[in-house]
Amino acid sequence: MSSPIVSHRHDILVMFDVTNGNPNGDPDAGNMPRIDPTTNRGLVSDVCLKRKIRNFVAQFPNERNPEDANAFNILVQQGKILNNETGKGIKAGTEELVKKGTAKPTDKQKAEEAMKWLCREFFDVRAFGGVLSTGDDVLKGSAFGQVRGPVQFTFGRSCDPITPIEISITRCAVTKPEDEKKERTMGNKHIVPYALYVAKVFVSPVFAERTGFTEQDLELFFEALQHMFDHDQSAARPEMSVRGVYDFEHIGTQGENNSAQNSREAKLGCAHAWKLFDGVTIELKKNDDGRAKDYPESFDDYVITDNWAGDNPPAGIKGVRLTRRTDPRR
Repeated sequence: MSSPIVSHRHDILVMFDVTNGNPNGDPDAGNMPRIDPTTNRGLVSDVCLKRKIRNFVAQFPNERNPEDANAFNILVQQGKILNNETGKGIKAGTEELVKKGTAKPTDKQKAEEAMKWLCREFFDVRAFGGVLSTGDDVLKGSAFGQVRGPVQFTFGRSCDPITPIEISITRCAVTKPEDEKKERTMGNKHIVPYALYVAKVFVSPVFAERTGFTEQDLELFFEALQHMFDHDQSAARPEMSVRGVYDFEHIGTQGENNSAQNSREAKLGCAHAWKLFDGVTIELKKNDDGRAKDYPESFDDYVITDNWAGDNPPAGIKGVRLTRRTDPRR
């Protein structure tokens, strides 16, 4: 049996931290960690976080269910030609339909079918959307050439100001014959000693219907979200961890007595996202003198308070009204 399309709105809060690493370098600033110059708080771009999700799904894809049309390929990959005429590229979608003869290569129906094929074939198009009208095929200039996905990230932002540090490093080998007599060469790297970041994710059932984003896709997305740094270690990012994922699922307030209105509420949302997010507070611990610490050195320096725990959540939010997908103290 095929997985149903996501029909409930989800507002998600993600906490992740970095220790002695560069979570997201800024190419306009010599690859230093991104920073908000007005507050000195660190930033991690939305596309950086989407990249981690894509990498995880490419490494650990779900097996394709014979009864489900959706596949779990990734369209946007490093070094890949998006308009490749062979293999898993954008043009493959239109070529596939030409072979089947389901529509003429120039009509509107053909463009729509090509878009739907790409959504079925590629998890990242189904989840995040994308610009598909990048070639000279039928999608160019078509309303179906741009797809808005149901899953959208905000920028990650550090809870406190950060102080990036430039570290000088040495290398015992040289790269040029003329430098053969040198004992070593010099280089540098930029790190953040420690920072806790918060990002927000929104899942829209309205756009899920358009791309065919299913409950199975959503579960895979949550799995990727919780493990997106577990296989992403590098010299620049040796230690990054997801500390908490709070999933606010809107299920409606009407119950079975008014299923149509309940479905509408679940799709529209039962509470403002900002109100739900404000219910999770993140504060620095206090020193012995009662004052807050000047700066964090580890995750243990923070106090995370879930004000929605117990019987306090707004009506229409699932479970204990709030599902915490990951224990923030794990």
